[in-house]
Amino acid sequence: MSHPRGPLATPYTELVGIEHPVVQEGMGPFNTARLAAAVSNAGGLGTVSVPGTAGDLHEAARQLRDHIESCAAATDKPFAVNIPVGHGRDGQIAKFARVYLDEVLAARKADSALERQLKVLTTSAGFPTGLTAELHDHGLLHQHKVGSTRHAVKAAASGVDAVIAAGLEMGGHAPASGMHSFVLLPNVVDAVDVPVLLSGGVRDGRGLAAALCLGAQGVALGTRFAATIDNTDWHPAYAEAILDAGEGDDAVLDGVFGPCRVKRNKAYAALSANPVGSAEKIEAMRRAQLDGDVENGLVLMGQVASGITGLHRVARLVPQLARDAAALVANTRRQG
Repeated sequence: MSHPRGPLATPYTELVGIEHPVVQEGMGPFNTARLAAAVSNAGGLGTVSVPGTAGDLHEAARQLRDHIESCAAATDKPFAVNIPVGHGRDGQIAKFARVYLDEVLAARKADSALERQLKVLTTSAGFPTGLTAELHDHGLLHQHKVGSTRHAVKAAASGVDAVIAAGLEMGGHAPASGMHSFVLLPNVVDAVDVPVLLSGGVRDGRGLAAALCLGAQGVALGTRFAATIDNTDWHPAYAEAILDAGEGDDAVLDGVFGPCRVKRNKAYAALSANPVGSAEKIEAMRRAQLDGDVENGLVLMGQVASGITGLHRVARLVPQLARDAAALVANTRRQG
């Protein structure tokens, strides 16, 4: 599938077949089908997220399939699916991950056009034991999110096509290692020979330029895309809660897969004082996303929320990120 080359073409954009080195993060347990299509249409790589890890998994898998098909119907560009893999007692990926993965593969098998578009499977929240060869056999590229250099090396050794280095600033499930993006990213770049993306702390072209200067081949954004006009899958109060956040308004609690960065509100205070199970935490996340109750629901967001002051159209945001970063990188080279 041919694609236009943007002002910041990298080996990663060539690998995936996108115009700009900008990826929308997996943002489950929320529906991101429309947002993913908007990001892909803008020249980035949109990502469809899984509905959750609790309840009737087969019903959730059917919802995921609907989201995948909705995204494919709204764009003719490449997009990805993100699946947190968790851990099973046998050392393999968790049962819910297997159910979701089988649905992804079935969707691709049933529709040749969708198969060409759904090019990337992103895994996170646990090591994807044995998955890479299977994904390659099905014609999928495999990228894996890590929070430490050790995990990046392990993922690269297993054959993944790209690594997402996740800094502690990121929203949602953040790595337990607690490594700052500007420390983790160059460490990972030096340690692996596959493309590396940065997740955490980026909201504009300056962040993309900084990531490129540190050796990344692109960035993966979550909070910035959550606060866009095109995020119509979610209640508009969610984006407003991000816009209202200032420095110090984020906090970390024990999430579904480990540490989870959220906005300080009544839900955060209640769950910190009285820990509950995964199903209750997912319900609290959905309460904010679906109902717009951003006080009694968990608002997942990164520290970058403190610098986001307005909503933008994704069609403008993605190419603007690339243009601004290209200008900054070019200026740095001239001065050097």
